Amino acid sequence: MAPKEVVLAYAEALGKGDIPTAFSFFSPEAKWHQPGAHQFAGIKSGTDEIGKMLGGMMEAAKGTFAIKPNGNIMVNGNFVAMPVRFSGTIDDRKIDMTGIDLFEVSNGKIIGVWLFSENQEVEDTFWGK
Repeated sequence: MAPKEVVLAYAEALGKGDIPTAFSFFSPEAKWHQPGAHQFAGIKSGTDEIGKMLGGMMEAAKGTFAIKPNGNIMVNGNFVAMPVRFSGTIDDRKIDMTGIDLFEVSNGKIIGVWLFSENQEVEDTFWGK
């Protein structure tokens, strides 16, 4: 599978809430770079740590957190940039903004993810400490 196809398949599975299928596109040693200064920020290594972070985000947002592709997916060799729109609610805090998810794909598996938010300070406040 070409890098773009891997990322599209991951995004489709994630959009359906099919976490096992979404995670099947990750290398077990994948690294996820979550920006910011909030409780989920930092580098997560391996699918266990990535899964705990995503599960924690879903739990904090009580299932309201959603990420959807939002524009043309761009490819440069093994790197795939996917514009996204993400939204959710935690108590009285709401988030709805755009960002870029950058993926590195090798041998049909996602080996690295770097996220970029439209407004990191707002996202930090949303997720909290």
